[in-house]
Amino acid sequence: MTHDAYYPEPLELEAYGNGGFRFGEMSHKGSLLILQSGIHGWDVSDFEEVRPINFQALFDDASSHEFLIFGTGETQRFPSRDLKEAFIEAGLGLEVMDTGAAARTYNVLISEGRKVAAALIAVD
Repeated sequence: MTHDAYYPEPLELEAYGNGGFRFGEMSHKGSLLILQSGIHGWDVSDFEEVRPINFQALFDDASSHEFLIFGTGETQRFPSRDLKEAFIEAGLGLEVMDTGAAARTYNVLISEGRKVAAALIAVD
């Protein structure tokens, strides 16, 4: 699920670490869910908390996205069967990597004009 923090368009990430992210000359403490509709604060702080419901905003607008890059924290972790099935049902691809790699990959893909979403768990 998302919370009130919101920026109305997807932007390149300028930095990550120290528990948050920098984008648009601003900083955000905590995790992010980046959709084509904008950048949202994301109420996930640990991979173990992740459930399909955490991606409902993405699933509600699945046709606007090609796939999701999921930054799972300090290390790459693999999603549960339930989460993989939720992405299949939504018709979305799911690429999983550590948050640093996910942030860098996201930046490359949006610079190419791809309609990608990102869910990034904040790292220290």
